[in-house]
Amino acid sequence: MEHIRWTTDRPEIEKPALILAFEGWNDAGEAATTAAQHIVDRLVGNEFATIDPEPFYDFTAARPDIVLTDGDREIQWPTNSFSWIPGTSTRTDLIVMSGIEPQLRWRTYTEQILAIVEEFDVDLVVTLGALIADVVHSRPTAVYASSYDPKLIAELDLEPSSYEGPTGIVGVINEGLRTQGYGAISLWGTVPSYVPHASSPKATLALVTRVSTLLGMTVPTTALEIAASAYERQITDLVDDDEETKAYIARLEEEYDSSMTPESGQELIAELEQFLRERE
Repeated sequence: MEHIRWTTDRPEIEKPALILAFEGWNDAGEAATTAAQHIVDRLVGNEFATIDPEPFYDFTAARPDIVLTDGDREIQWPTNSFSWIPGTSTRTDLIVMSGIEPQLRWRTYTEQILAIVEEFDVDLVVTLGALIADVVHSRPTAVYASSYDPKLIAELDLEPSSYEGPTGIVGVINEGLRTQGYGAISLWGTVPSYVPHASSPKATLALVTRVSTLLGMTVPTTALEIAASAYERQITDLVDDDEETKAYIARLEEEYDSSMTPESGQELIAELEQFLRERE
């Protein structure tokens, strides 16, 4: 825990769940990190620790920002923040960590996460991610859930994790958790491939809804629902004059409507694996 920086006194947290989300490779449409921040904001989380960025980032790639507040000049470094939310779920307490995928020393970085897990006797870890897939903006957003833990797979009817190929920091952390005997679940929201760079409040809403159900907590989502509806309308208007994209969307809508499910588990697994391989 040498790189953990406590920003308050150590909170009294009882067997919490831990939610992790990272900007970058794992975060299509910024859906995962926005979901984590939404939970912290709506449930009034209190930051209690950060990870020192110095050992883990190439600051020519992840540059700090200069900000002026009431005339005072301050440098803001890449931030990895742990927030505590008391008494929100069936697991009593919740920790949410929102960060930026590091460029350097991934194993040491993972050790900092594992130290927090051990320090607070974390009961369950949920990692959030988002991928670009052949899904359609006008239908419900698919969320893929997987685990390497046989007990969680059986208990929650999850897909077993069998991916082989390039991975991000989420995959490295999950492997660290597995080798240390901690239970973890990965949730991946889906973002339409024809709008890969737009922020996706719809995927954010789907992730918040899924993790809330999983952890037995209530998170207000009215703002996300409004943003998701506006997102649908904006994309529909955007592609309205593009006949090729309109035909592609119509085909996806037809496939969705004929199956009445966003995608089968195996199809979504294939989408996820292809996405990760192409990000190498």
